[in-house]
Amino acid sequence: MGTEADVALVTTDLTVGGMTCAACVQRVEKKLGRLDGVTAVVNLATGRARVSHPPGISPEELVATVEKAGYTAAISQPPEERAREGGEAAGQARRKETEAAGETRGERDRLLVTTLLAAPVLVLSMVPALQFRDWQWLCFALAAPVAVWGAWPFHTRAARGLRHSAATMDTLVSLGVLASFAWSAYALFLGGAGGPGMRMPFTLLPAASEGPAHLYLEAAVGVPLFVLAGRFLEARARRGTGDALRSLAELTLKEVTVRDGDRERLVRIENLAVGQVFVVRPGERVATDGEVVEGRSAVDLSLVTGESEPVEAGPGDTVPGGAVNAGGLLRVRATAVGADTRLARITRLVTEAQAGKARAQRLADSVAGVFVPVVLALAVTTLGFWLGAGADAQAAVTAGVAVLVVACPCALGLATPTALLAATGRGAQLGVLVSGPQALEGLRHLDTVVLDKTGTLTSGHMSVTRVTALPGGLGKDAVLRLAGAVEQGSEHPLGRAIAAHPGQPLPAVHDFQAQPGRGVRGRVEGRLVEVLAPDDELPGALADALPVAEAAAHTPVLVRVDGAAEALIEVGDVVRPGAYRAVDRLRRLGVRPVLATGDREAPARAVAAELGIDEVHARCTPEDKAALVGDLQRRGHRVAVIGDGVNDAAALAGADLGIAMGGGTDAAIGAADVTLVRGDIEALADAVRLARRTLATIRANLAWAFGYNLVTVPLALVGLLTPMVAAAAMSVSSLLVVGNSLRLRSWQPSTAGRRVR
Repeated sequence: MGTEADVALVTTDLTVGGMTCAACVQRVEKKLGRLDGVTAVVNLATGRARVSHPPGISPEELVATVEKAGYTAAISQPPEERAREGGEAAGQARRKETEAAGETRGERDRLLVTTLLAAPVLVLSMVPALQFRDWQWLCFALAAPVAVWGAWPFHTRAARGLRHSAATMDTLVSLGVLASFAWSAYALFLGGAGGPGMRMPFTLLPAASEGPAHLYLEAAVGVPLFVLAGRFLEARARRGTGDALRSLAELTLKEVTVRDGDRERLVRIENLAVGQVFVVRPGERVATDGEVVEGRSAVDLSLVTGESEPVEAGPGDTVPGGAVNAGGLLRVRATAVGADTRLARITRLVTEAQAGKARAQRLADSVAGVFVPVVLALAVTTLGFWLGAGADAQAAVTAGVAVLVVACPCALGLATPTALLAATGRGAQLGVLVSGPQALEGLRHLDTVVLDKTGTLTSGHMSVTRVTALPGGLGKDAVLRLAGAVEQGSEHPLGRAIAAHPGQPLPAVHDFQAQPGRGVRGRVEGRLVEVLAPDDELPGALADALPVAEAAAHTPVLVRVDGAAEALIEVGDVVRPGAYRAVDRLRRLGVRPVLATGDREAPARAVAAELGIDEVHARCTPEDKAALVGDLQRRGHRVAVIGDGVNDAAALAGADLGIAMGGGTDAAIGAADVTLVRGDIEALADAVRLARRTLATIRANLAWAFGYNLVTVPLALVGLLTPMVAAAAMSVSSLLVVGNSLRLRSWQPSTAGRRVR
């Protein structure tokens, strides 16, 4: 019999409600982790938990476990299912958006009413010159609904946590508000502060009063006001970090026009099948991945691949779902639907990336798990110490409440997830998909990249690279036109490349003949045109071009017209546009390029020389590539592998970081940690720079979150912070962390230092 470890684990995504700080995250993870064989990763910014569990534990049990911890939970729909349901999933997403908008309006209304009630209390408490007869009783009447109704979300969550023996940030806020209001009530009714002529000075630093007991109504209203405002702004900012993922969901159409013979009809997107032909009119989005069967148009791929320039698409070209038809009418045959589409894969990768945690955030969550209980103990200790040292009760209560309010694990919980949300979303917009925080960390520490040649540095298909025409002859354009006309009837890759190069309608060919091992011939516009392997007897200019072509690992063919040599056409796999800039930018970032290819030595060396790559490994088998990666790792390098084929899958999986070209095979993409969606390796340098910026942002966020508490908690302990100032500082700390992360949304790839080639 197999053991528990032998059972394949199942992954379930949960939506968790009621979490407000990193202590909540730690509590949910611990509760789920107590189930046998269960591990969970909870993300505060997205409100999601990714749970790995044995099949014997049902998702309903997971939901019940979270609810027993004092939070709400629901099973999230997997990305694959959302993609498969297509338009229905988009509709559900829009309904959830509506519900979220309703909750946001409720929070906004609570904040607005709290502000209207709290403002007079704050002004009268902080400006003694405005204090009139019995002003304190008006403030008490205004503060009561704020301390009860305005702070009600904190009270309910604190009570729910206490029922489950848990303390969170809401516990601290609730106790701070209740303690401030209770002390003020005592001062008014029993401490002499209710007299008609009472005046109360305002100072930023706590001070013992010699007259009636001091009122802390400004703290009782200021704490919930500042925390509500901070969380409202924080929620809006956090929502903004997920805009890229929501924009991907909005690309899914609800209906599509299908062509059946001469008739067109509307069908729901989930009913569209592979092989059906659908219509894409100007301005419409392409419903799903497909191949153009009729029509020609410019297609805008910017929202899918990050490619800014529209590309021309015609019969035989593939177009991804979500692209926008910017020109004429297209008829497209569906090649993938639902979860198999490129858009679904992008959405799935971004969703999974945002569910992970960086190592630094795991440390922050661990600290936050014990932080709140420690703060509660510190607050009680502070109260007791001040009373025991002979201080009056007012100063002791002030210090204790300030400790409760100022301690904020919210910033710790938001430091990493908000940065990851912003970075992964921005990366998706730029055509760079990362599988999670570990991939970002891998990009940050990268020092060596192993590059495949065919399909990665080169286009992966044969094309005309150079034409050398005999001086005084027909000229390059005329020769290419005649040669392309003859090669129309050829099935050889060289012939297809020559026929496709002119890019215009070609004249008809007559008397076509293929000569095995030699070439082709035929009559075009009355002339005998031959496209042959070059012989030893070439005119001077063509003879000089032949060794140059062979050195560049191109295949030369000779074109004769009416028996006279006219030109030498070189055909080969050309280097991708931007490949030189990509390699150069990687080198400038401190990443050493290594070329490893299964191709012959000559073409490998030629490409390496053109791109300035010093280390070349030719005729590599998949095992050789994997062995090369292992050897580099043993020498202490952090290695990334870029590839696009099945033969690259083993090396991709074995590398510290696997990077797949977006147009590559599913095996390569599945084994990779990063996917370059638009197939442009120049995006790799952008990915490295984005990763470095993201991790720098995370480090800055964590430094601020830890540093804030290291400074403010001791100040509160020694009585140098009032509760109201503490509440404002606590809210500002979270907003600074979120605001710093949001800067990643506008990050732009730098063009500085690029060379044009």
